[in-house]
Amino acid sequence: MSQTPYKIVTARYPLRYVGVAICLSIVVVVLESIFSNPNWGWAVFRQWFFDPAILHGLLITLKLTFWSIIGSLVFGTVVAMMRMSSSWFIRGLAWTYIWLFRSLPLLLVLIVLYNFSYLYEHISIGIPFSHVVFAQFKTINALDQFTTALLGLVVVQSAYTAEVIRGGILSVNQGQFEAADALGLSWWHRTRRIILPQSIRSIIPAIMNECVGLSKGTSIVYVLAMPELFYTVQMIYNRNQEVIPLLMVAAVWYVIVTSIFSLIQWYIEKSLAKGERRAVIHETRSWFRKPVQVAMPQHARTAYKDKSLVHTKLKL
Repeated sequence: MSQTPYKIVTARYPLRYVGVAICLSIVVVVLESIFSNPNWGWAVFRQWFFDPAILHGLLITLKLTFWSIIGSLVFGTVVAMMRMSSSWFIRGLAWTYIWLFRSLPLLLVLIVLYNFSYLYEHISIGIPFSHVVFAQFKTINALDQFTTALLGLVVVQSAYTAEVIRGGILSVNQGQFEAADALGLSWWHRTRRIILPQSIRSIIPAIMNECVGLSKGTSIVYVLAMPELFYTVQMIYNRNQEVIPLLMVAAVWYVIVTSIFSLIQWYIEKSLAKGERRAVIHETRSWFRKPVQVAMPQHARTAYKDKSLVHTKLKL
């Protein structure tokens, strides 16, 4: 009986090629309509893209983004730890904070903070419910435009960051917590050496997503008349009436900033994946190096021992 050899046939996906052709056609049509239409004002775009006023607004946006990320990560981690506390009172405070600032729009928080001097003329540091004051500042001087914008962004963003960090910590296997308790590790050492290193892989994508959103969210602080990127663009197109080209200037700079965050996320995830692959390879090699123990019946084990004794006597 002759055996017919198998014939390998390459899988074909004709509908996939049709979809690719349609998508490419749409992209080409859109790009052609954008770059061939003089109403987009690409000459004005080139004129203002590297203008010193635009670059100064971009620098303020970057500073605001950087310090907002740092502040929200630090304060959000503290709130996440409070949210997982064994004390019901501390858990309740953290839950209330997260619930409140996830419910309030960022624009509303910024406007309230900007008008904080109307509510409290002075900010005092001292002993509560007494006349003992160590330091006192005028609110209008303590909360300038940059400080108000930074405080509003940190306060609101920390509520979201806290939930991201808490979700990453909860993704760690419960056995890790029990092992840390069995070793007698303190809460701080358990969190720093065992829990956070294992939860960072699930935290990074969501945190970087929040950073991208925060970099674009800085445009909302234009309501404080702070000369960041979007406010600077508004001031320029209000004078020369070139709205679309200047909005495209802001759009391209925001795309560049968010692309940098995406590259940072890709690099961090790649580095963490390398460590994970090394751990898997090491575990696999260790498994292959382990001696394999085969279960043998009692009579087989007795016969094997007798045979070994015979060989030993013959060698002697």
